[in-house]
Amino acid sequence: PEACGKGSSWKVKVHQGSVLLAGSITLDLTSPADAPVGEYSLSVKTSATASVGSSLGKLLLLFNPWCQEDWVHLPEEEERQEYVMREQGLVYKGSEKYISSMAWNFGQFEDDIVDICLKLLDVNPKCLSDPAKDFSARCNPIYVSRVVSAMINANDDRGVLMGRWDGQYDGGMSPTHWNGSVEVLRRWLKYGSNPVKYGQCWVFAAVMCTVLRCLGIPCRVVTNFQSAHDTDKNLTIDDFFSDYGVRPKQSPDSVWNYHVWVEAWMRRPDLSAGSLYDGWQAVDPTPQEKSTDVYCCGPAPVKAILQGHVDLKFDVPFVFAEVNADRVTWMVLADGSKKKIFTDSGSVGQNISTKAVGSDKRVDITANYKHAEGWY
Repeated sequence: PEACGKGSSWKVKVHQGSVLLAGSITLDLTSPADAPVGEYSLSVKTSATASVGSSLGKLLLLFNPWCQEDWVHLPEEEERQEYVMREQGLVYKGSEKYISSMAWNFGQFEDDIVDICLKLLDVNPKCLSDPAKDFSARCNPIYVSRVVSAMINANDDRGVLMGRWDGQYDGGMSPTHWNGSVEVLRRWLKYGSNPVKYGQCWVFAAVMCTVLRCLGIPCRVVTNFQSAHDTDKNLTIDDFFSDYGVRPKQSPDSVWNYHVWVEAWMRRPDLSAGSLYDGWQAVDPTPQEKSTDVYCCGPAPVKAILQGHVDLKFDVPFVFAEVNADRVTWMVLADGSKKKIFTDSGSVGQNISTKAVGSDKRVDITANYKHAEGWY
C-alpha cells in the first residue's frame, strides 16, 4: 500500500506485473493520507454476482511521516530514522548541575507491540462509549496523542501504568526496575489490561514514546530540570511562611528536580490557518492535573509555549508553568493577609534535554521553550 492525498478515496488497481493467464494477480492498494489508523479487513469479489467477498487478510494502517499530506510528515530522513525508526534511546535524569542518562529500549517494532498499541486505543473510554466516533477520529494525530497520553496512566481508565511516589512498591516493581517499554506493555496485556505497578515520570514518558513511534507519529523523550507543578493555574509556585519562619500552610505547588514528558511531531491546523503552531508538541502522560476531566496533558505546541500563547489548547498554561513559572515567597501575617517578600524568576525550567539525532549526545532545547531572559 502507498499513501495518497488527503480527502481522496481508497483506490485499488491491478499491478503491472500480474500474470492473469497463470491465475495470479497482484493488487496495488492506495490509502488516503487521512484514513484512520488501525486494522482493516480486506476482501475481494471475484464476480459481479458474488454476494460475499473472499478474504485477503488484514491490513495495518499507520500514520506516515514520509507522506507530505500526512499531518505527521517529517521532512528530514535522518530525523525520521531517529524519531520513528530507532528502537533504542536515552532518557535524562538527575539535576540541572548533574545530568545523567539511562539507556532505554523502546522496542516499538517487537512482534506484538503494534497489537498492544491498538488494544490500548480500543479500551480507551472514548472508544468504549462511542466506538464509531472514536474510530473515525483516529485519522487525527492530535486526537490519538491525547488519547495515548490518558491511557499510559491508569488514574481514570484501564491504562498501562500505575504511578507511585511514596517509595512503597509492595505488589509491584520499583519504577527504577524498568529499562524498556516492551516488558511493561506485555505485562499490561497479559494481565487483562490491568495497570502495571509502578511507574514515575520517565517510565510514563518512555512507554508513550514507544506507542507513538509504533503508530507512526514521530516522538522524542524530553527532560525538564527544575520542573514546576502549578496546581492553581496562576503560573506561579507559591511558598508561604509566617513571620516566625515556619510554614503556616503547605503549598500544593511544587518544583521537581526533573520531570520527563514527550514531544510528538504534527501539524496543528486546529489552531492556525497557517503553520504557526506546527512541529513539536509537548504531551505528558504522567498524571498530574486533569484536563477536560481526564488525567492527560497536551498536545501543547512548543512554539506556543515559547511565545506565551497560553490561551491555546491543549494545556499550554500548565506546560508553560513547568518551564517558566516564577517562585514566589509569601509572608502570612497574623490577620491572614499575605505579603510578597521574594520572587525568583530564573530557576524554574533548566537544561531542557533530549537525545541528539544520530548520536548519543545530549541536546539542550531550552531555547525552544523559553527566551533567554531570566536564565541562570
